[in-house]
Amino acid sequence: MAGDSRSPWRQPMVWLVIAVPAASIVAGVGLIVAASRSSGSDDAVRDPVRRTAQVQQSDLGADELASRRRLGAVLRVDRGFIEIVPTTGDFDRDAPLELALEHPVRATGDAVLRAQPSANGWRATHALDGSHDWTLTLTGEAGRWRLVGRLPKGQRAAHLAPALPAR
Repeated sequence: MAGDSRSPWRQPMVWLVIAVPAASIVAGVGLIVAASRSSGSDDAVRDPVRRTAQVQQSDLGADELASRRRLGAVLRVDRGFIEIVPTTGDFDRDAPLELALEHPVRATGDAVLRAQPSANGWRATHALDGSHDWTLTLTGEAGRWRLVGRLPKGQRAAHLAPALPAR
């Protein structure tokens, strides 16, 4: 085909040689932009974590105390409020509790509520989005003890328990 007068731009191989590197450059720039818009936190948990070499250590004292006191509660979601009902253990029923609601993906969706004592337990005014799961952390008495749980998408109640088993 010595007499082929077709332009090189009409050859599919030329477009392949140009398109593949161009697509990888566009994808790389897109990933850099997405990474730069992240929340800025590398930790998946809210607790302060001490790092020594490649080992991460977290203080489990609050979980141990909740386990020793055999604390347990049920979180109930209703329209416009969240109620926490104690099930086991010796709670200080006159003290307010702090409830941390963590979005599974976006830290901007997280909320920290102060639940005030009520007739059945504690109550906080908050309209909770039920379109995704929530990670729950309940603390009391200036963070001395901690209960954790997960509220699955669409459910209106969750069990809160110590992260460590009772001894």
